Amino acid sequence: MQLTGMPLPRRINLALLVLYPIAWLAPLMQARAMWFLGGDQVSMLSGLGALWSSDKALAVLVALLAIIMPYGKVIATELSFTHRLPPRFGRALPWIARLSMADIFLIALYVVVAKGIAGASVTPLWGLWLFTICVLTSLWLSTVKHDDF
Repeated sequence: MQLTGMPLPRRINLALLVLYPIAWLAPLMQARAMWFLGGDQVSMLSGLGALWSSDKALAVLVALLAIIMPYGKVIATELSFTHRLPPRFGRALPWIARLSMADIFLIALYVVVAKGIAGASVTPLWGLWLFTICVLTSLWLSTVKHDDF
């Protein structure tokens, strides 16, 4: 696949296929004095692992909203750019975009809750910013007219 001559929105979307996995492994926050996070740097995947040991249903829901939906949306957007996405799935893209934003809300909620616990300290790290940028970029790409490509 040659990237030169490819429209910028498609190149950005393809970059998300690489950036999302980096964001899942990157440190989202530094958590101290939090028994459920172990007091270490927390990534999306390590947080899911900790959540899995205490609440499997919630871990599955967070994995769906934070990993599967956003990545699936990037793939669906690429298929839409190349006119390979069946029309019934194209109508679902805005809903998938909304669901993939839910994980940003969940992370923000964890930070707020943790800051409210006496003695707890949460510091957002670069992975949170990368993940937020990925989600917002993907949301923006879902609004770009694909007929122009």
